[in-house]
Amino acid sequence: MRIRLPAALGVAALSLLAACRTLPVAGPAPVPWDERRPLLQARPHFELGGRVAVASGEQGFNANLHWIQSDSRSQLTLQGPLGVGGVRISASGNDFIIVNPDGASLDKDAARAELKERLGFDPPIARLRYWIQGVPDPGAPAHEQLDAAQQRLTSLEQDGWRIDYTSYTAVRGEWLPARLSMQRDDVRVRLLVDEWQW
Repeated sequence: MRIRLPAALGVAALSLLAACRTLPVAGPAPVPWDERRPLLQARPHFELGGRVAVASGEQGFNANLHWIQSDSRSQLTLQGPLGVGGVRISASGNDFIIVNPDGASLDKDAARAELKERLGFDPPIARLRYWIQGVPDPGAPAHEQLDAAQQRLTSLEQDGWRIDYTSYTAVRGEWLPARLSMQRDDVRVRLLVDEWQW
């Protein structure tokens, strides 16, 4: 036996469901940029997983990225094709060690040369830990473009790089980048963050 609802009640129910589906998800309330910036720059720990696409001149590759930040130490793992797979990077400031897919460990100039050969450019790892959080590196001048309503960056220029932030995601009371792109000369990098641990 089918239950019949009055037409007015049915229309009201459908309207209510439609309204529920289209309501935006509330995120963190905007915090003034001058307050947010130093807090993000001083953040000692975070972890993210995502995907990166790199184009450098005629070369290019896609890879999965896993990043763990612990105080000043950055630990990155790139898994992908074109000989990049399995590269592990451990960096502190401008000093870093890499372990290549063959298991060889390289440091200092040898590590930098190996990484540049594999990626097609010399990555600004010391600055990246800030840029991926949506803030400039506090140790160098930067030009910021701000979304005034949301109090977060839309673009950033620093050290010859331009970083564009096209999407953010809410993570434990903070807005963090979900999509960003970087460009310097003929190098273009796109990063999609699938998961933040904050």
